[in-house]
Amino acid sequence: MTTADTRCSLAREAEGSVIRLAGSWRLSSIGELDAALQALGVAPGGLAVPVVLDGAALAEIDTAAALLLWRNLAAAGASPEAVSMRGFSDAHARILELVRQRLQGVEPAAAPPRRGALASLGAATFGLLALLHGHLEYLGRVLVELGRAVVKPSRLRGRELFAQLSQVCASAIPVVALVTFLIGLVVAYLLGLQAEQYGANIFVVDGVALGLTREFSPLIVATIVAGRSGAAFTAQLGTMKLTEEIDAIRTLGLSAEQVLVVPRVLALVLSLPLLVFVGDVMGLLGAMTIAERMLDITPSTFFSRLHEALAPRHFVIGLAKAPAFALFIAVIGCRMGMSVSRDTRSIGMNTTSTVVQGIVAVILLDALFAVLLQELEL
Repeated sequence: MTTADTRCSLAREAEGSVIRLAGSWRLSSIGELDAALQALGVAPGGLAVPVVLDGAALAEIDTAAALLLWRNLAAAGASPEAVSMRGFSDAHARILELVRQRLQGVEPAAAPPRRGALASLGAATFGLLALLHGHLEYLGRVLVELGRAVVKPSRLRGRELFAQLSQVCASAIPVVALVTFLIGLVVAYLLGLQAEQYGANIFVVDGVALGLTREFSPLIVATIVAGRSGAAFTAQLGTMKLTEEIDAIRTLGLSAEQVLVVPRVLALVLSLPLLVFVGDVMGLLGAMTIAERMLDITPSTFFSRLHEALAPRHFVIGLAKAPAFALFIAVIGCRMGMSVSRDTRSIGMNTTSTVVQGIVAVILLDALFAVLLQELEL
């Protein structure tokens, strides 16, 4: 009995199964070859042993097609070591023999066992703890390098510092100003809807001033910076590591943290309080704009009430949060950039992770400040 296909045929003869190969067997047609072998009955239990391969009509074969053939024979119950070959050219026979000898080394690895819910929770917990430990360890290294720069200012690279100040501060002012202006406008509008029901329009100034300067402006500006500058740090350092520039710096006997990380950290720590101040001013301008149109509070009245309601400590507290936010954003961004592996996909993954981690860190720090200041009655 014979079953035929354009590139292979199976004949069941008295001495066993004879598989005749014909035409081109290459990687480009691997799917068609697999289907042809399955149609022949080269599947579990589909072959009578012994098995003979006949390659008299074979035009060409590569290692991918040879691997497919041997694996299908093995799955059908015919051990590759027991299969005999005939009619093959020397080149084709060498390819088949080479793949057969190395077949054990290219067998697919067994799938890892699936974790249960508790095991997955434990693995995620250990992963989170390892991430936090890495960030704290890197924070310590950065603080040491900052201390060395303070002790010996000549270590600090001024040109790189000013370049980073331009990137993270000056170029960020427009987006910070626009967003905080709109936030101040929206907050004043929402407070005004409630306040005018009770004739307490003037107290909208109190709520906007305290909320913006103490909480909203630092939090929103830090979130913008985490998504903008933190991600940029990761992408820049990750690309430098991928192109082996960081390895070159270390080969020259220089500290990559001192050359690349310290200027970025310092630039962000110096810039964020300035950006928060811009956010305070623009947020209050937005609130004043909507207050005049919606609540009939003139600019002179607004500024007069602002002077009475906004104690300097609230403004200072908002600015004091900024350096802490900046330090953690910069350390996370730089550390994730330095931990990029040797492929471009890792840069995108670490950049995305930096944005998420930076925003979460800012929110957690803000909550910690809120609890601490409450305990201190500030």
